[in-house]
Amino acid sequence: MPRLKYVANLDRLGMGESERFGGKNASLGEMIGRLSKAGIRVPGGFASSADAYREFIGQGGLKARIEARLNGLDADDVEALARCGADIRGWIEATSLPKQIEAEISQAYRELTGGDDGVSVAVRSSATAEDLPDASFAGQQETFLNIRGLPNVMAALKRVFASLYNDRAISYRVHKGFQSAVALSAGVQRMARSDLGASGVMFTLDTESGFRDVVFITASW
Repeated sequence: MPRLKYVANLDRLGMGESERFGGKNASLGEMIGRLSKAGIRVPGGFASSADAYREFIGQGGLKARIEARLNGLDADDVEALARCGADIRGWIEATSLPKQIEAEISQAYRELTGGDDGVSVAVRSSATAEDLPDASFAGQQETFLNIRGLPNVMAALKRVFASLYNDRAISYRVHKGFQSAVALSAGVQRMARSDLGASGVMFTLDTESGFRDVVFITASW
């Protein structure tokens, strides 16, 4: 796929791209680049950039509406938080993607699937602030599995964008003072079929030393 403005293949990413494509997608690109040389197969895919999210959220006054809705929110009021989050997520999901972003995602999706709408993909969230010295945002946004067909991918991508404003994420950012500093990248990654292979991550903990040993088990199919 030629270089596009808002979308990049995962195999072109590395840890230096975390500001543009989020920590998760940058890590996936790093894994693909390093592990493929060792014969370990990591499912490929593509990702929209943080700039795509900013372009999307900046159209039609959407960003201003979100900021106004968040202004003065008492994040400790659970009912008010739930109403605020539901309003913002509804606005995002009802907003159309800009034409160029939609076209680039369509092109990348066709190249990933070879035009086969039976291919299952995961549409994954990857925030530009996930693991910081004094905050960890990982796991707060949504990922959607077994998505098939371009219209469903587009809908899932907007739901990923909207998940930046789920109740837990809003509350955490309010308390950490990061409310307007986070952008989102959406990764679209081919899924490994469980009947043909497996993938996963295993964590072990050395309780005596307190050091955690992490072993990654990547997909094999």
